[in-house]
Amino acid sequence: MNTLEILKKDYTFFPMNQTYTIYADKVHFKDPLTEFYGIERYKKMIAFMSHWFQEIKMDLHQIKQEDDLIETIWTLYWKSPLPWRPQIAISGRSELRVNPEGLIISHYDYWDISGWNVLKQHFFPKADH
Repeated sequence: MNTLEILKKDYTFFPMNQTYTIYADKVHFKDPLTEFYGIERYKKMIAFMSHWFQEIKMDLHQIKQEDDLIETIWTLYWKSPLPWRPQIAISGRSELRVNPEGLIISHYDYWDISGWNVLKQHFFPKADH
């Protein structure tokens, strides 16, 4: 199975049963809220999401690769563990770079909405985000 096929499967089951072997040990991860290096830290981030967020679902809308760049377009949904269990949605895209061995060396996420708008979804579910 090649990296694109593995990523498609991982998006389908996110955050469960992720294939960490496709990432380099010192993978660089960055999104609008955090930035770090290392596969162990990446695993901890996924575990945090699995523990604190409920009913997580990732819809993969597009995935393509050109040379060493893999691009994805997606929407991530979850219910927050607040008493009123608001449904949160973030649409965005990812840019993943692979090294000559085919391992992902960087994973950068870009959101279509601001962190402030993500926060607003927790308290104003019908607000225009």
